Amino acid sequence: MTVPAQTFLSFDFGTRRVGVAVGNTLLGQAQPLKTVAAEGDARFLAIHALIAEWRPDALVVGVPFHPDGAPHDNTRRAQRFARQLQGRFSLPVHEVDERYTTTEALALGAKDADAAAAALILEQFLRTLPEDHAAA
Repeated sequence: MTVPAQTFLSFDFGTRRVGVAVGNTLLGQAQPLKTVAAEGDARFLAIHALIAEWRPDALVVGVPFHPDGAPHDNTRRAQRFARQLQGRFSLPVHEVDERYTTTEALALGAKDADAAAAALILEQFLRTLPEDHAAA
């Protein structure tokens, strides 16, 4: 049995900017959308508009760790952001280890490194899904 295609929005969390990307299980790819350069309620208003536009089935948040896998201050901030998204928008939220995604986005020549990193985070997540999530 084939599971219907699912759409996801992903986020590369930062304290001042949040990169956003969209993708789906049909193509197994993601595309950078934009960077939300806002904090507090303004950030969540901008994210609400993106959720209303794209109608995702779930959200994906990149969570940074030290190279050795140890958590740090931004690890906890990103996890808090993920909990806030789930609480505000009542959508499933998946956390993904996002070590080196911004570095990779810059190495690939991205004009908007935050949104490109969000796309890399989402593609990494999509690769972890079982094959039956891809539409026939």
